Amino acid sequence: MMPYVNIRIAGTLSREQKKKIAEEITDTLERVAHKPRSYTAIAFDELPNENWAIAGELLGEE
Repeated sequence: MMPYVNIRIAGTLSREQKKKIAEEITDTLERVAHKPRSYTAIAFDELPNENWAIAGELLGEE
């Protein structure tokens, strides 16, 4: 089966950060789950802080 990884994050990542994260996740799936690199699909969902709440508080509120 093809691994599909969806990363949801508050705020944004640079292209370089996404590249590094994708490389490391792909490497891990290859090493641990024995999945060929070409099978791994990764999606990044970057959401504004006001769309995330932790402990009842929206991120970015003081």
